[in-house]
Amino acid sequence: MKTILHIILLSILCFSTRAQMQVPGKKQDSLIVLMNGRAHLGNGEVIENSAIGFENGKIIFIGDARSLRLDLSKARIIDAFGKEIYPGLITANSTLGLREIEMVRATNDFSEVGLANPCIRTIISYNTDSKVTPTVRCNGILLAQIVPQGGVISGQSSIVQLDAWNWEDAAYKTDEGIHLNWPSYFSYQYDENGDGTVSINSNYLKDIETIKEYILRAKAYCQTGHIEKDLQSEAMCGLFNEAKKLYIHANLATEINAAILMAHELGLTCVIVGGHEAWKCTRILKEYQVPVILHRNQALPPTADDEYDIAYKTPAILESAGILYCNSMDNFWQDRNLPFNASQPVPYGLDKELALKSVTYNAAKILGIADRAGTLETGKDATIIISEGDVFDMRTNKITHAFIQGRQIDLNNKQKDLYQIYLKKYGLGNK
Repeated sequence: MKTILHIILLSILCFSTRAQMQVPGKKQDSLIVLMNGRAHLGNGEVIENSAIGFENGKIIFIGDARSLRLDLSKARIIDAFGKEIYPGLITANSTLGLREIEMVRATNDFSEVGLANPCIRTIISYNTDSKVTPTVRCNGILLAQIVPQGGVISGQSSIVQLDAWNWEDAAYKTDEGIHLNWPSYFSYQYDENGDGTVSINSNYLKDIETIKEYILRAKAYCQTGHIEKDLQSEAMCGLFNEAKKLYIHANLATEINAAILMAHELGLTCVIVGGHEAWKCTRILKEYQVPVILHRNQALPPTADDEYDIAYKTPAILESAGILYCNSMDNFWQDRNLPFNASQPVPYGLDKELALKSVTYNAAKILGIADRAGTLETGKDATIIISEGDVFDMRTNKITHAFIQGRQIDLNNKQKDLYQIYLKKYGLGNK
């Protein structure tokens, strides 16, 4: 009897799970034209009354709807009057698809055992069936950089589009960079009462030399003949021919300066990730043309001497210094708050269209996909969102349409389903 009950319960569970799975959008099969919306191009420009046409997944024209003269008799017209149109937002430094339930270890696959794992690839662990992903893309995030965690060299990140059956379909740009966690300049000690002391890390310089030696050993391997294959060194070969970037996770000014100098010495293209004190390093960042992926703004200052709102001021400081940067949430389910995080520096001196640029065009340039994404331009992928209002405002960020490479995607998610269920349960109707 128990066996029969178990089979019935398992069947119900499997049916429920299948019912909640979302089907990826169908390949675009006809011309689609978005008319009369206010188009934010992602490069700082705005077209007040726009017409945007895309076919076979690519934007084929964009301009002022009043001046375009086109035969649209066979096109599917979407009237976006009174709405805002944007490029699909891009989240960098994310573990989306690698984590599901934080407190359930079996659902987390974002790090590996060991200090150096450059051959680890996040793309093959990316879960396209994650229930978290639909809650992220319904706020306009359509592309994500999936990043490994842990150790000193965590592994390789990849860019994915957030509407796919499997990781092969999701792959947008694979193995585009290797992630290095820079040694901490400070050492923190805590006693049994939770009281802590801070001191300079006595192994700091030694740790840097160890990293340098490891990279040089890999460089020698890649530049000379070898009989036996070393998977770790093989994975790093792209760093030395600029096929891959070195993403260095560092926050303090001392760490950022040392990281940039080491990368320059070794001839590597690097990106600073985190960059809490990047505002102190504008000169060296500018000199060596090093981009920055900033952590979320809603965080405490790294040191007690910093201004309480320095995280909100940092984007404007980097912008005025001519430094390429983008915003990130450095997590997974929190990525849905990316547009709100990106807009918070606006009252602190950052232009609103430049705030949008930080999560579209800037992010695309840093991640090496600006030839396909990040702006609304002819020839680029039709990865587009339409919102009822300002995408930066929690009250008006209501995405009505979203397209990834021309495919219209499903904007429902488990949270919306539960919302409707409980509205009905308590007799509040379908709102």
